[in-house]
Amino acid sequence: MVAITQAVKDGTIPDSEVVVVISDRSKAPGIEKARALGVEAIAVARKGRDREEHDAEIIEELRSRGVELVCLAGYMRLLSDKFVKAFPNRITNIHPSLLPSFKGLDAQGQAVEYGVKISGCTVHFVDEHLDHGAIILQRAVEVMDDDTGETLSERILEFEHETYVEAVRRIATGDYKILGRRVVLSGLG
Repeated sequence: MVAITQAVKDGTIPDSEVVVVISDRSKAPGIEKARALGVEAIAVARKGRDREEHDAEIIEELRSRGVELVCLAGYMRLLSDKFVKAFPNRITNIHPSLLPSFKGLDAQGQAVEYGVKISGCTVHFVDEHLDHGAIILQRAVEVMDDDTGETLSERILEFEHETYVEAVRRIATGDYKILGRRVVLSGLG
């Protein structure tokens, strides 16, 4: 969120504005970071509410501000079908693996345990399934023989921010098209 906000402010992501940051926890670090960057930040509590009800409130908050692209960061809950349909091909997420490998939690630990030699991060559009939507960008990171989930996570994180910023920049500039499950970048970027 901070990397995307800074990229919007410095023009790396052109003709864009970060209008709101939403968390389900009022004490989430992202809330204070957003406010420090001059971005409106709100909490929409989910405790004691079902997914549909919680998502409906977030959809309303986003629509009331004219949000055109939703960028998830650290959102550890599947979105409802209603949410995904409210913003078709307009919700992005970043995942710390080369999807479709190692979906879900602890992707880095899964990669180390499996013994892969290459892992990385993936920015993708969000659909109704876990870590499944069309892939926008990926960055590869070598897995070292002595890696743990934590050390691999640290190295992948170095690439996550720049990869997410580049993906959002491509979307903001229209430098892509979706063909089925494929996101084709025009190469203009």
